[in-house]
Amino acid sequence: MQIVLATLDDGLVRAWESTCGNMENVKIHRGSIFDVKCDAIVSPGNSFGFMDDGLGLEISVFFGGQVLERLQKLIQDRHHGELLVGMAEVLDTDHAEIPYLIAAPIMRVPTVLRETVNVYLATRAILTLVKFGSVPDGTPVKHIIETIAIPGMGTGMGKVPPHICANQMKVALEEVLFSQYEFPQSLLHAQRCHHLLYTDENEDLQLENRNY
Repeated sequence: MQIVLATLDDGLVRAWESTCGNMENVKIHRGSIFDVKCDAIVSPGNSFGFMDDGLGLEISVFFGGQVLERLQKLIQDRHHGELLVGMAEVLDTDHAEIPYLIAAPIMRVPTVLRETVNVYLATRAILTLVKFGSVPDGTPVKHIIETIAIPGMGTGMGKVPPHICANQMKVALEEVLFSQYEFPQSLLHAQRCHHLLYTDENEDLQLENRNY
């Protein structure tokens, strides 16, 4: 799996370089996500598949209105009308160069994402889908998608700060792409790790873990 992190924002580029710059199979592209040579791009929209503004609107214009129609039909048919944050789906685009779109909601409805782990959940869903998922005919997703372009998750309408976005995406990449996930030692440990995803604190968890 090859990951391309794409953005026009210099602050996010610097944050990604700091957190993900040395990761194998991860590249950082300073430019439009539509310029990335890839098998799929990610749409981090809402749970109902509407593409009314921001990157969602750009995606709808780039691929055509059929993508919106397919996504919303898929959400209604396979998810009872709502694709939850932490889930992801892949669909055809009919585009010669970027044949697939991965929908991974970053929010249920448009909202500012303060003190949430939605970036982590959505990024984890993307990677889990491609690494372990399959399309309706049973074909593993990893057999049709090798290179994925992912934008700055939650940094648009969600107003997630670049360093928080980069940190949450880094953790998801480590856990799924590099199989570094470790089940929490206790509920308190899980709470602490959860908290560190959206704060600026950098305490050493090893000392605290002794009390869990």
